[in-house]
Amino acid sequence: MKQQRRNYGQYCGLAGALDVVGERWTLLIVRELLTGPCRYNELQANLPGIGTNLLAERLRFLVDTGLVRQRAKDGSKVKMYELTTQGEGLREPVLALARWGLGLLGAPTSEDVVRPRWGALAVEAMIDPSLAGPDERYEFRIDDEVFHIDVTDGKVSVRHGKSALDPALVVTTDARTFVEIGSGRLSPLEATLTHRLTMDGDPEATLRCSRLLGLVG
Repeated sequence: MKQQRRNYGQYCGLAGALDVVGERWTLLIVRELLTGPCRYNELQANLPGIGTNLLAERLRFLVDTGLVRQRAKDGSKVKMYELTTQGEGLREPVLALARWGLGLLGAPTSEDVVRPRWGALAVEAMIDPSLAGPDERYEFRIDDEVFHIDVTDGKVSVRHGKSALDPALVVTTDARTFVEIGSGRLSPLEATLTHRLTMDGDPEATLRCSRLLGLVG
């Protein structure tokens, strides 16, 4: 018997959305799946503080509501969770919230947890497609996470978990530094001078990438 969940009882699109994704941890689970399919133990490792029973309950609900599905990994018995087409519809709202939330972040504390895959999502949230330049690729190496931005025919996409082919720029840093840069608490120049960030590539490509991410005017 399914657990009866509370709802707002309001005939409104926002209320209807919050009935599904408004509970604690739900959007953070979606955040993890926006960067690609995950095993259950990967989700638990990247969501420090969530109990295993609560994670299982949230995942069951997301599967029941059609936002998430399970599939076997490459024909094996290993089960992966991934977003459905309906779940992918949350990408823009989640990125908008992440973009807005970057401006609210204070200085990180020693207790704050940060994961490199969150840096990948931060990049996606920071992009302003109207500032796309010529066709080229920018690769990011954040701790052990590798991804890149692809600019082709004026369209911008982020390729999670993939190195770039012939990147015009390679950025190397750690997750904490990258989120601090995204929040505006640390400038790329300051991070470079303090050896927390390295940028290897054409100076003009560096400038174009910085503009695309809103890091320079």
